[in-house]
Amino acid sequence: MVLLTPTDLVAEIDKRRFLKAASTAAVAGGLVLSPVAAFTAKEAKSEKEPEVTPPEGLMREHGVLDRVLLIYEAAVRKFSANEDFDPAVITNAAGIVRDFIENYHEHSEEQAVFPRFKQAGKLVPLVDTLLAQHEAGRRVTAKILQAASGSRKAGDDRRQVVDGIHAFIAMYRPHAAREDTDLFPLLRKIVSPHEYDAMAEDFEKKEQQMFGGDGFEMMVQRVASLEQQIGIADLNQFTPR
Repeated sequence: MVLLTPTDLVAEIDKRRFLKAASTAAVAGGLVLSPVAAFTAKEAKSEKEPEVTPPEGLMREHGVLDRVLLIYEAAVRKFSANEDFDPAVITNAAGIVRDFIENYHEHSEEQAVFPRFKQAGKLVPLVDTLLAQHEAGRRVTAKILQAASGSRKAGDDRRQVVDGIHAFIAMYRPHAAREDTDLFPLLRKIVSPHEYDAMAEDFEKKEQQMFGGDGFEMMVQRVASLEQQIGIADLNQFTPR
């Protein structure tokens, strides 16, 4: 048996404390690295996913449509009150509907969304109705565009514009609501993850090809400008007093 001097005893205690601390640090380091590694893997995975999913993209495009409908409603109120305003606001609003909603948004639905529901045998009667309403909406938009320039004065052109706006709003509010609540939420369940991601990429490519960039942002800016022109840009005016 070897007897340790007080100095040797202190040194031995310090050595054991150091080894224990080093061991604890190594274990702790392993525990820290694991969550970091998991986070990094999760982050890398998220980078592969589309920034905007197909349902999200389609729904926010409905937001653009709804803001156009508010412009339409403001125009009808001005007609009813015999307030003068530039009918170019109506022409430009209908142009957004034609270019962004009908030629881009609805074509995307018709080419990529509706066929998949029919193939899956899901909500087929609803899809058939939505398709028919797309065609009806295009006819109404064409009439609004044709008559808008002559709507400044009371007469046949104004009546056609007002009737067209009423018909368009009456159809598209429930149309968009059914898509947002019944159709789009089911989309992810009837396509594979690969198809789902591919749809998002296809939508983005088509948007860039048609508008030369982020079509959604461009249309939001155009809508905001029309809201300023017709006097509904201040959201607070819609708050009940």
